Amino acid sequence: MEHVQGIAEKKQKLSEDECIRLLKSELRGVLSVIGDDGYPYGMPINHYYCEENGKIYFHGGGKGHKIDALKRDPKASFCVYDGGFRKEGEWALNIKSVIVFGHIEFVEDQDTICRLADKLSRKFTDDDSYIKEEIKRAGSRTLMFALVPEYISGKLVKEA
Repeated sequence: MEHVQGIAEKKQKLSEDECIRLLKSELRGVLSVIGDDGYPYGMPINHYYCEENGKIYFHGGGKGHKIDALKRDPKASFCVYDGGFRKEGEWALNIKSVIVFGHIEFVEDQDTICRLADKLSRKFTDDDSYIKEEIKRAGSRTLMFALVPEYISGKLVKEA
């Protein structure tokens, strides 16, 4: 995916390390897919960024508009952004955001699904017994899919 940066955008650009830090630390983002009749379909969703392979993992049920759209066209984008900060004496909020463009792969192996569900759950709780019980109860019905990045970009934007 080709991208041309303007002068202002270069000043606002986040480093690759900062992009990955945001992908790892933020709890949720917006996954956008190509929905019915070519309309964009974006939904808030939690995620797990895997440092070993650079993929972003999501989970859900095996049916619905999102899954239908992804099976029809695997192209997707995902956006995360932080809570922002204000500089001393300023009203404007400064927000760091990352957008990832790529394609979706479905995870088929049940052991991998359970391992990834464990990692995703640990972003929200460190209660081992709860995590293990949830995976035991719902793991076999969990659909796991990954966004394979083709392009990642991040920037700091000041509201104005």
